[in-house]
This record gives sequence, C-alpha cells and structure tokens, in this order.
Amino acid sequence: MKKEDKAVIIKNIAETISKYNGFYLVETAGLNAEKTAEFRRACFNADVKLLVVKNSLLHKALESMDADYSELYSALHGATSLICTNVGNAPAKLLKDFVKKGDTLPALKGAYVEETVYLGADQLDTLASIKSKNELIADVVALLQSPAKNVVSALQSGATKLHGILETLSNKEN
Repeated sequence: MKKEDKAVIIKNIAETISKYNGFYLVETAGLNAEKTAEFRRACFNADVKLLVVKNSLLHKALESMDADYSELYSALHGATSLICTNVGNAPAKLLKDFVKKGDTLPALKGAYVEETVYLGADQLDTLASIKSKNELIADVVALLQSPAKNVVSALQSGATKLHGILETLSNKEN
C-alpha cells in the first residue's frame, strides 16, 4: 500500500473516531462468516459503527488525535475491530449478549468511554452498567420531579381537608 493511501486511511479513521463519543477495540478474528454477519447486523441495529482496521493504521490515527490514547496501544495486537458509539454502554451490552449465547468472540480488548480508558474483557460488566448521558438526565429529572410531586400532593390533600373543615363549620352554624 502506498504511503499516500495509508495517510488517507489514517485520516479517515481519525475523523470517524472524532465523530463519536467513544469507541471499543474488539477481537473478532475467530468468528466464522455466519457469526461475523450476525455481529455486523447487531452493530447496525444498535446504531454503532463497526470497522475492521489494521492495528498500525489505528495506532497512527490515535496518535494524530488531540486526546491521549496511549493506554490503549497495548490492546492493538491481533485482529482488531473498531466499534464507534455515541451511547457508551451500547457496544458493551451487545458484546454481553454474544457472551450469554456462549460465544467467546467477539471479545473486548479495550474501550474509551466517557473520557476513561478500559482495558481487558473483565471490564465488560463495568462498561455495560455505565449509564448514557440521556439516562443520567432522565434520572436527574425524576429526582427533581419527586419533591415537586410531594408538595403538590400535600397541597391537594390539605385543600381537601380544609374544604372538609369549612363545610363542617358552615353546617354547624345552621
């Protein structure tokens, strides 16, 4: 491959990574054609981008970017697939589904999610439990609404009691 072609590929990989909030490095070398197609379909349905990349080109793409990805360089061995995502836990959940089926591959090598580096397949449960930005916002909104609902409920029950007391007093005077 010519040097110019490599430079274009490195630039494309870097641009792809920069478009997403996070990415996963996954081992897919041992998958047969059927499992590979199933994995690609699952990635498409989960709205994540799957790229099979050459480790040296991915390494150069990561070096060319502003953030420090040096901790992930040790995971760049063997066949590597790059999964880019805007929802940090989506690929982890996808990989866990494959593990539940009894598949050993695809296996997590490393990930960069929410500005944190995760290395090794043992981090899969941790990554799957990370809440996405939208889930965190929903939790905060629910927490903020809870006290307001209690106040409204108390006011409504107080109004009912007050109405009952006033009605009783008005009936006594007659």
